[in-house]
Amino acid sequence: MTELSYTSGTGTGPLLGDTIGVNLDRAVAAHPDREALADVASGRRWTYAEFGRDVDEVALGLLAKGVAKGDRVGIWAVNCPEWVLVQYATARIGAVMVNINPAYRVHELAYVLNQAGVDVLVSSVAYKHSDYRAMVEEVRGDCPALRDVVFIGTPSWDELLAAGREVPRERLAARAAELSCDDPVNIQYTSGTTGFPKGATLSHHNILNNGYWVGETVGYTEQDRICLPVPFYHCFGMVMGNLAATSHAACIVIPAPVFDPEATLRAVERERCTSLYGVPTMFIAELGLPGFASYDLSSLRTGIMAGSPCPVEVMKRVVAEMHMAEVSICYGMTETSPVSTQTRREDDLERRTGTVGRVLPHIEVKVIDPSTGVTVPRGTPGELCTRGYSVMLGYWEEPERTAEVIDAGRWMHTGDLAVMREDGYLTIVGRIKDMIIRGGENVYPREIEEFLHGHPKIADVQVVGVPDEKYGEEILACVVLRDAARPLTLDELADYCRGRLAHYKVPRHLQLLDTFPMTVSGKVRKIELRERFAERPTGA
Repeated sequence: MTELSYTSGTGTGPLLGDTIGVNLDRAVAAHPDREALADVASGRRWTYAEFGRDVDEVALGLLAKGVAKGDRVGIWAVNCPEWVLVQYATARIGAVMVNINPAYRVHELAYVLNQAGVDVLVSSVAYKHSDYRAMVEEVRGDCPALRDVVFIGTPSWDELLAAGREVPRERLAARAAELSCDDPVNIQYTSGTTGFPKGATLSHHNILNNGYWVGETVGYTEQDRICLPVPFYHCFGMVMGNLAATSHAACIVIPAPVFDPEATLRAVERERCTSLYGVPTMFIAELGLPGFASYDLSSLRTGIMAGSPCPVEVMKRVVAEMHMAEVSICYGMTETSPVSTQTRREDDLERRTGTVGRVLPHIEVKVIDPSTGVTVPRGTPGELCTRGYSVMLGYWEEPERTAEVIDAGRWMHTGDLAVMREDGYLTIVGRIKDMIIRGGENVYPREIEEFLHGHPKIADVQVVGVPDEKYGEEILACVVLRDAARPLTLDELADYCRGRLAHYKVPRHLQLLDTFPMTVSGKVRKIELRERFAERPTGA
């Protein structure tokens, strides 16, 4: 009898029942003198004892501002130590931290502040071309719930800390006694392709356990130093990064306020980082630096790559040239805290590049027929669903939208097309909405993208479907070249594919691009590529 596409993860230990504040207290008590946080740009450093003290100071400041359990505190800032302090301070007092993308502009900011009902906003003043102070002032009158704004690095931040010093510390213990690990602690707005973003509401239990088990899977201990060039406002940074670190008493290393490939490699070298995170495009940028070979990356042993599939050739270089022999691939989504599946330390190259790993401990996954909901046999494509501690509480104040993705059995429907192999490892073959149907043939873009990554002129590629009168859809390859001085033609691309791909999988259109449009979580916005080139899919 054919085995069905269902599996559940077993762990070597139980789930954590702590709140994030209690879990941090355990790390501080066990490792007070180990380094908890290092900010390369400013040179500031914290031991766990110092970090715990400063988290408490921010928490007391928020109490002084009247932040009650369940109140929403927004954080609108690039990566910096204060972002991390606010993350743990809000958790300690039972507030719900609302992550706001630093790339947002006035319209998006106003929507999030109002939809979440943000009471207090902690914000950067400015970064590059973004004047956060001016944008806050522009929307403040239209956000009735917003009663206070604190700007990092200004007198208002100092006043927050000073106010906290006047609050008896006993109030922190009293607040902690009111909290449950099932309380909401974080709202993250998903980068929806249509309409306004949805606020995925996550509990202490959701994200603390997910960070912990991701860290367990890559073998973190208090000896590890984790370089995080990924944004904190997304789960990749604040859960897989920060919470994985503190739940193992490891060190968080901030290489720069936003991703900078040179700053990242400098941080790895100077801080002797053992782990490095990034989406594949980040690793591609680092490997492509003219002086890449001059950096000493020998301290690295592991890291996490997520957000989109990793090309085989890129993975080979990451393992061989960046010393990341134990690098892990993670798959998930904001609504699942985020990670559901992950490759293991001992996995071979094929599993690291051809799959997104197998289910994490204490989580279930299955692959279903999207039209019937029935679990399909292993080896058969279908929609990936996941269930367990990691599934969000719901979309903030949007029960109808929540019901669209979480069914009566508490299965989260991801919208991703996947195949579960006989060994339980999963491959993602695309989004249900990304699948191309050409003349009745189902075409999965990932397969073609993986093949085209082997072309000597191609640095990166995304494949999408565009309208076609004869076949319904045709295949467009959007390509970033290794060397702009060596162009690629459609005929060259077709010649490379002929005899190696089925005829209906050969791209009929080609666009050469400098970069791809990206979501906040580092995923390529394929819908934007489809829309941009729907009418003129082939260009020079």
